[in-house]
Amino acid sequence: MSNLLVEITAGTAHVTINRPAARNALSKATNEELIALAANLAKNPEVRVVVLRGSGETSFCAGADLKERKGVAAEDTGPFIDAISGAINAWAALPQPTIAVVNGFAFGGGMELAIACDLRIASDNALFGLTEVRLGIMPGAGGTQRLPRLIGVAAAKELILLGNRIDAARALQLGLVLDVVPYDQLNARVEAMLGELALCAPRSTQMAKRAIDRGIEVGIDEGLRIERDCYEVTLYTEDRNEGLMAFAEKRPPAYKGR
Repeated sequence: MSNLLVEITAGTAHVTINRPAARNALSKATNEELIALAANLAKNPEVRVVVLRGSGETSFCAGADLKERKGVAAEDTGPFIDAISGAINAWAALPQPTIAVVNGFAFGGGMELAIACDLRIASDNALFGLTEVRLGIMPGAGGTQRLPRLIGVAAAKELILLGNRIDAARALQLGLVLDVVPYDQLNARVEAMLGELALCAPRSTQMAKRAIDRGIEVGIDEGLRIERDCYEVTLYTEDRNEGLMAFAEKRPPAYKGR
C-alpha cells in the first residue's frame, strides 16, 4: 500500500496514513486502501486492536483531498464521495476495538474518520473541525450522524452549523476524546491503553462493541435482545472459562481470543 503503513505486532495493527506532504489528506487511492485494509483486518484473528495515526507531528488527517477534486464537476464527484464514505464506514464496522491517535489537525473527513473509531486520544496540539459549511457543502461521510451520537445533538450542531474548529481541551470537555496528553507522551498513553485492552478477552470486547453499536440504533427492547445475543456468544468461548479460572486462582488471565 503506497499511502498506508501497516505493522502488526503483539495482536495490535498499527496503521499510519502516510501522506505528510498532503497533511495525510484522504485521496481516492488512500480511501480505497483503507477499505481493502479494513476488510483484511476484520478477517484476521490475530489482530485484537487497531490503532490509526497520521504521519508527522502536525496532522492526523486534513480531510478529503480537495486538490484532487479541483476541476471535477459536481456530477462527476460520485466515485470520490463513495470512496471516502466507504473507507470511513469500513473502519466503523471493524469488529476489533479501534483507537484514533489524533496528532494535530483532524478536519472534515479526517475528523469523520476519527469519530468512526471507538476511542480517541489527542495530543495537546490537536485541532478538530467539521468546517464543510464554510466551503459551501456539508459533512457527507458520517459526520452529521456519528457526531450527535457521540457528543449530543446540541454540541454537534454547534460544531457543524457554525463550522468552528476546536482545540484538544474543548474536545475533551465535549467527550469527543478520551484523553489529551503532550505530544511527546502520546505513544506512552497509547501503550497504556493497549495494556488495559490486553487484560480484556478479545471476543468479549468485540461482542460488547457490537452490542453498543447495534443497540444504539434501536429501541430498548430490541437493544436488550441484541445484548443477550452478544452475551451468549461469549458464554461458549475458551476465554470465558479462562477468565473464571484466573479469577478463582487469583492470577492474570491468558486470553487467546477463542
